[in-house]
Amino acid sequence: MFPFSRYQYCTELEDDDGNRYLDEREPFRYQELADNRLHTVKDGDTLWGLAHLYFAGFPRPCGLWWLIAEFQPEPIVDPTLRLQAGALMVIPSLRTVRMSVFNAQRRRYH
Repeated sequence: MFPFSRYQYCTELEDDDGNRYLDEREPFRYQELADNRLHTVKDGDTLWGLAHLYFAGFPRPCGLWWLIAEFQPEPIVDPTLRLQAGALMVIPSLRTVRMSVFNAQRRRYH
């Protein structure tokens, strides 16, 4: 599994028929923090591109698009929709991502 996957916080469950699935996970929600960054969307911007730009310190940063989608005051539920040029996106800081999302206390080991 990708080491920074949003699914690392899920528990794998198995039903009586042997079907395996993941339980619900707590989304990464918006927080008003002093080190949040703001990005004004330009034509052609995507969640994947913004993640690549702002999370370059992580392996496969474009795979962290979900952090931006979930962190909005009104979360983006369909990442395939085009971002509106001129919209303001709130980008969590690298500190927030490391301390609040990818920390050892939050991980579930099974």
